[in-house]
Amino acid sequence: MKTQTRPVIEHESAPWTPDWARDVAREVLADLPCRLAHSLQAGAQAEHVMRAVPPADAQLLVTAALLHDIGYAPALHRTAFHPLDGATFLLELGASERLAGLVAHHSEAWLLASTKGLLTALNRFPNERSPVTDAVTYADMTAGPCGAPMDVTDRLADITARHAHEPSALRSARSARQPLLRAAVARVNLSLG
Repeated sequence: MKTQTRPVIEHESAPWTPDWARDVAREVLADLPCRLAHSLQAGAQAEHVMRAVPPADAQLLVTAALLHDIGYAPALHRTAFHPLDGATFLLELGASERLAGLVAHHSEAWLLASTKGLLTALNRFPNERSPVTDAVTYADMTAGPCGAPMDVTDRLADITARHAHEPSALRSARSARQPLLRAAVARVNLSLG
């Protein structure tokens, strides 16, 4: 079994900006083209809804949306739970607890973590439950699995179909988070008028 080496991130962009995050996503997810396309589209979706968050948080929103799925990269696997693995990697790079927390808790990850016995590990990261959290969820839930913009209803149906063969506890957790994800998307839409 080949051991994956952890990526070394060196870029000309300033760290923790959307440009830097875009470079990191491209580097870390290079071997996962659909996941990369989804992440880049999530960043674009976040840019569309920046008005839903305080101006001081707009760049953080886009950065978190771009990085929310980096934990899928095999080189980052420690727990095989992508929100936790991505957040841990970001802390190792020197990210703020807040950015790592947004990645760790994106799209109601706690519901899935609880079925995997990882809730305690996940809860080491702050879960701010704010307009930024909602907007990261919006970005994730309106970016299709291979990068096309997607309506939240279609996105949730796609997630259900792709995970139909998971154990029943995980399927139940995915089902339980659907109303929470829809509510976050609705709050973002409401704040945008």
